[in-house]
Amino acid sequence: MTETELLDFFKGIIDSEEGPIVLCNLDYRIIYENPAALSYYSSISPITGRLLSTIMDEEMMSKVVMSVEWFKEDTKNNKVFAFHDKKNNMDMYILAIRNTNGELIGFYGRREDRNPDSGKEFDLD
Repeated sequence: MTETELLDFFKGIIDSEEGPIVLCNLDYRIIYENPAALSYYSSISPITGRLLSTIMDEEMMSKVVMSVEWFKEDTKNNKVFAFHDKKNNMDMYILAIRNTNGELIGFYGRREDRNPDSGKEFDLD
């Protein structure tokens, strides 16, 4: 499999997620938002190419910076709970993106639903 084909697989995974995923580099610039993020952040979308500081308040931006600094401290530091979205009943997390050497190359935000009972196993209808 070529590297391009592999990248297509990874992008396909991110794009198929139902929840918003926003990828950022270490300059705090948004480098990608999946289709769910386009919808979730529709009032300010598109956000790709923008600095996080242009879409976050100072307090939240400070927390993101602290999280990234914590990721830098140890390769085992990879996930931070960010906040709970009461309206959509989901938790938002910030996660480290590391290269094959374990070096931090970026981070991303994604959601985890709090309604596991709302879905049925293998509901194919």
